[in-house]
This record gives sequence, C-alpha cells and structure tokens, in this order.
Amino acid sequence: MMSGKITHWQKMISALLLAVTLLAPHTATAHCDALDGPVVVEARQAMAAGDPQPLLKWVLPEHEEQIHQTFAKTMQVRELGEEAREVADNYFLETLVRLHRASEGAPYTGIKAAGTIPGPIARADAALAEGSVDELATHVADHVGREMRERFSRALAKKKSAGRSPEAGREFVEAYVQYVHFVEGIVGVISGDHAH
Repeated sequence: MMSGKITHWQKMISALLLAVTLLAPHTATAHCDALDGPVVVEARQAMAAGDPQPLLKWVLPEHEEQIHQTFAKTMQVRELGEEAREVADNYFLETLVRLHRASEGAPYTGIKAAGTIPGPIARADAALAEGSVDELATHVADHVGREMRERFSRALAKKKSAGRSPEAGREFVEAYVQYVHFVEGIVGVISGDHAH
C-alpha cells in the first residue's frame, strides 16, 4: 500500500512540476546556466561578433559596466592563443551567467552541460524560436487535463462508497485531497499565487 502511495504522489508532483515549469515565471529552476541555454548561446555569438551589447538584457543595469569590462578583457586575452581563449571564454561565460542568475534572485551553481535543459523548457524555447506556442500549449493542457481527470475519477469512485466504513471514507478523503490539491496547485500556478 505504501509503495502505491509513493508512486501516486510522485506522479502528482511530476504533473505539478511540469505545470510549474511551463507556467510559472522564470525562476531558480532556470536553464540559462546550461551550455546550450539562451544566455551562453548568445554570449558565444556576441564574442564571435565582438559586441557585448546584445548581452546586457540578461543582467541588471548595475551590472552592465562589469559586463563591458569583462568582455573587453576577454576579447584581449582571446588573442593570446587557443588555451588562453578557452580560459577567457569560460571566465566571461561564468561572469555573465552568475550575474544573470543574481538578477533572478537565484544562486550561481556553475554552468551545466549541454543537453541538461528539461524537455518542457526546451520545447518552450523552441516555440519562441518558431513563433508559435500553440503546439506546446495543447500538449501542456492535454497533460494537465489527463492528470486532473484521473484524480477526479478516482475521487468520484471513492465518494460513492465512502459511507460504507471508516476505512472506505478515509480512502475517499485521500483521493479527494489529492484531487483538490492538484486543482489548487494548478490554479495557484496560473494565478501566480504560489502559496498554493
């Protein structure tokens, strides 16, 4: 019985995390610290072009000067050879990502490997690049709808037999709580009320 509860709770948490990931504002679960994330990709383009200006949007105004100075030093050191270029590039990327994470109120925990961006976030980026969110919105809505219907069906079935015994009543209450908390969590994410 306990392992079934863990599996059920894991599924509920997974569904909520998917909704939070896709519907919540950009927060500490960011992907901008990955080598294939938008900050690093754009930083590499800026270094290739020799222009830090496009990167300033990723940091707070009070960090713009630091980005300009670090970029200028990086560009100088890059001229010293391949090893120096690699060290300079890494230093600049780490500085940019660290300042970007600070602008989100998130800690800097290093630059993550390429391919570590969660699938839903990668799809969100792809939708933005393609200019349409319709497919992603349908996918998320379908997933949330399936999860909600599953919890509703379980609660409804348990409700019908809840009066038979205290144990049956408790089974209904458990299914009811899971159903209502799922709905409450989704509504909280959509409305921005993270207290839910």
